[in-house]
Parts: sequence; structure tokens; C-alpha cells
Amino acid sequence: MGSSILTQRINEILKVLPQRYPFLLVDRILETDGLTHMVGLKNVTINEPFFQGHFPDHPVMPGVLLVEALAQVGVILLLNSDPDRDSKLIYFSGIDKCRFRQPVVPGDQLRIEVSVLRQRDRYYKMKGQALVDGNVVVEAELSCSVVDRT
Repeated sequence: MGSSILTQRINEILKVLPQRYPFLLVDRILETDGLTHMVGLKNVTINEPFFQGHFPDHPVMPGVLLVEALAQVGVILLLNSDPDRDSKLIYFSGIDKCRFRQPVVPGDQLRIEVSVLRQRDRYYKMKGQALVDGNVVVEAELSCSVVDRT
């Protein structure tokens, strides 16, 4: 059974994610099964503010932002179908098995795939990977918990 298609553009993403420019790292949701798997898209352009300093003569997307892109798709996956999502936050508590496979540069398009590995109560473990042209550029397991905003 494959994932159902759910194209979500930026206006819908902004309703779920608290991040805003320059820290919003998801441009579109391409597909999801609504519960355990989601695929997002990030177009990487030379206009990204981090390229000014990372690195001026050899622009490379920082690895920490690649992991953040995985986390943001994970947040959308966990909160997207929650009718009470405005009262929730997700705190990430761990990054395991993180590997960077190749640099991401201006002009690349990230296909960000995130799946829930396991869930217990409000705690989740997810596996994420981002690909460029079918090649994995980063992969990691992310741990998080869903908490009530106070």
C-alpha cells in the first residue's frame, strides 16, 4: 500500500510550522500517508542567507540545517492532522545515526523523507533522509516529544 498524495503548498505549511524566514526549510509537502510517512521538498537557492558565510567562495548548505529540514518535515507529519495542533509544540531530544553523504549546493532540490519508527505515548522516534537527484545526502534518526504549549 503506497502513500496517498497530499500536495501541500507553503500557505498550508505555515499553518503547521512555527518557523519563519530565514529558518523555514520546507517549501512543499509532496505526499503522506497521514500517520507514519511524509515526503517534503526544499529548493536550495543561492539566495539562502547562510550561503553568505558558509562558504563565500564555495557555498555549501550547513549540515545542521539539513537535519533541521528533516525535523521540520517530521513536525508537519506529527501535527498536520491534529485538530488541536495550535496548542502543541514538538521538542527534539535526540539525533542518532546521523550521516552526511555529500554536500548540498545552490541549485539542488532536497527530497525529504520522514517515517515514524516507533511511538509511545507522546514520544516519537523517526527516521529521516534527504536526497538530491536520488542520492542520499543526509540521514538521521530523530527523537522528540509532543508537549502542550503553556
